[in-house]
This record gives sequence, structure tokens and C-alpha cells, in this order.
Amino acid sequence: MSSTLSYTPPALPEAVPGPVRRRHVFYVPGYDPGAGSRYRMLFVRELTRYAKRFAEPKRQISRAVTSPDGLVQSWSVAALPETQGAETSYDVLLWDDLVARDFARWRVISVLLLVAGTLQTIANGLMVRFYRLNWKYGNVILYPFVMVILLCLGASLVGALVQAGLDSSLGWPPWASIPAGILAGLGMVAALEALLNRAFFWQLLNDWVFNWQHGQGWRPDYEARLDRFADHILARLAGFAAEGTRLDEIMVLGHSTGALTAVEVTARVLARDPDLGRAAPNLSLLTLGSGMPLVALQPRAVRVREEIKRLVASPRLVWAEYQAPQDWMNFPGFNPVRHLGLDLEGAPVTNPLLRSAKFREVMTTETYMKVRRRPFRMHFQFLVANEVRGDYDFFAMTLGPQRLRERVLAPVHPTA
Repeated sequence: MSSTLSYTPPALPEAVPGPVRRRHVFYVPGYDPGAGSRYRMLFVRELTRYAKRFAEPKRQISRAVTSPDGLVQSWSVAALPETQGAETSYDVLLWDDLVARDFARWRVISVLLLVAGTLQTIANGLMVRFYRLNWKYGNVILYPFVMVILLCLGASLVGALVQAGLDSSLGWPPWASIPAGILAGLGMVAALEALLNRAFFWQLLNDWVFNWQHGQGWRPDYEARLDRFADHILARLAGFAAEGTRLDEIMVLGHSTGALTAVEVTARVLARDPDLGRAAPNLSLLTLGSGMPLVALQPRAVRVREEIKRLVASPRLVWAEYQAPQDWMNFPGFNPVRHLGLDLEGAPVTNPLLRSAKFREVMTTETYMKVRRRPFRMHFQFLVANEVRGDYDFFAMTLGPQRLRERVLAPVHPTA
């Protein structure tokens, strides 16, 4: 893992003057079959805690409205004059139906895909690169593969014992005892289903398979969803313009696997609208706890690297990424400019701004000690209300008066 957790690009776009009074956020959740309900509940709960902890007035949140096609969930948060908080509207871009489809496929297919993807990654040396970037994430990637091996060994042992018992005790012929042993082994695996779910086995297995397939270019359903998200963003912005609504900041925000999705969608939006961000870079891209290397480092992920390259050299937006050494499921120190070998053809580097979320500083010691060995809880700390004021502050970035660029470079802590 790299020791450099802070990077400011040499050609970072200039600041746009004035506070944010009106912001629109396009949020992309991670690889989560329950994202359609989970993020809304998390947002409301944590914003309530945030206000209570820092003695701020409670902000009014509108009811959520889901689009007819089920792909966008929208709500708004009222401005907070006491802290100069911006009026913020939200569109959550949903792709949990694609994730649910992955979870619904035959388990044996998922396991075979896992084995194929893991063996390929080991053979081409990528697994070593993942471990060098973050050994914890390397363990997370290998965890389902190792579990599959252990489950196969356990099932084989149970099956062999059952077969031997039936042969010796009851005198069953092999044509009957062997199938019975196989069924016993499969029954052992089925009996562990609840335990496997609590251990996030299937979640991590399917997540890794998705990232591998994405890097191979084998997810046309996901590619089509990226296009639909780009279409929605452009239509939404055109709607604001038609009604005369002035947005001080347009923010595309992604967490976890959704961080790369946010990057891909932003690149497509900029490619389709040559005027967006030309007059002033009021377009912000915020990526949190990203697993970008899982896809971008794969040799066949040429399209993904090309889109990242365009953003790295674009003066039309400000891209900030927060990483956390305490989070097992991100790559602290990863810099696409340095680690992806991008050929910018002489263009200046404008993005991304890289910073550490410094979770130890925004959590109490007691809370940190409770959650430091809970990988998923720590991974979601990016979206959770601070317990202590700090430079990293999810709600200050999404609801506060500072633009993302200024929030990262010179954060002002709100006071009620």
C-alpha cells in the first residue's frame, strides 16, 4: 500500500466564486441488491444523528419519489439558513436490479465464475498488484475463493463418511451409497447457508465476479445502464435549465463499486454535452471508498481506462476521491495518474484530488474500537454522520455551502 494519501493535481481547475445555494446530487450506490431502500434509510437516519450531535436544526427532507422505470429515486433537503446550508436535491441512480439478478443465478454458476476469475487474476499477476495496493482488500478478494475450497473439502469429507457408513453398516451398494454421500455433502453446504450469509460470503463472491466480468467487458446489461444514467443526468439538467433553476453545483457521487460507476457515467455525460462545465467547472465528482483498481487494472478494461484518462485531463470538472486506510474494501494511496500508466499525450493533470478520510479523527475512540474489525461497517463510514467535526464530512460536502473543491482544500466547519 502506498504511503501517499494526499495528492493535489498540478492543473486543478480554478475556484468558482460564491457559496453553494442550490446543489443537485446524482448518487450511485455500490454493488448492493437492497440499494433501493437501504440508502434512503441510511441518509435520513444519519442526517438526523448529525443534526443532534452538532446541535443543528433538523432539516426537512421530502418524501422519496421513484421514477416509473424504477431506476431513479428522488428527494430534496431544505436549505439551512443557520449554517448557510444549501438546498440540495437528490437523484439516486439505481442498478440494484442487476445485482439482484446476479444473486438469483444458480449458485454453481456463480462459484464457477469466481474460480475462473480468481485463477485468471492469480495467473496474470493482478492479485499480487492488488495485495501491494492494499493487502486487506487482497484478503477480501481471496476470501470467497478460499471458502469455496474449504466448503468443497468439508462436503467431500462428509460425503465420504456417509458413503463409508452406508457401505459398512448397511451394506448398501456403491450405486446407492455414492449418491447418498453426495447428497449429504450438499446438505452440509445448504445447512451453512445462514452462516454464509452472515459472513457476507455470497455478497463478496458476487461483487468480485461482477468486477471481474466488468473488466473483461462481459456486462452488456451494466453498459446499457451506464447509458441510461447518462441520459437521465442530461435530461435532468436540461429540465433545470428549462425551468430557470440555477444550480451552483452539480455533484455526481459514488461509493464503493458505485464510485467507478460514477466515474464512467460522468465521462459519458461530458462526452455527450460539450458545453457542460465550459463556462465554469460547477460539475463535481466525488468518489468514496473506491474499488476502481479491481476493474481498471485488468488488461482488457481499455474503455474504462480511456474514460478515466479523459477525466484526469479535463478542466471541466473537479474530481475528489476520499480513501481510508482503516477501510478493508478500498485502495488507500491508489492514484489513477500514477498506477494506471495513462498516456495523457502532454495534457496537464487536472484530477483527481486525493485525500484520506481520517476515520480515526471523526469517530470517538470507543466507536472506532467497536467497528475496526467489522469491514462492512467501516466501509460504510464514508456515508455515516461524524461523531467529531473533521475535514472529512459527508453531509458538509453534500449539503453545505462550500463547493467540493474548497471543501477538500480549505474545509470550513459549520457552526449552528
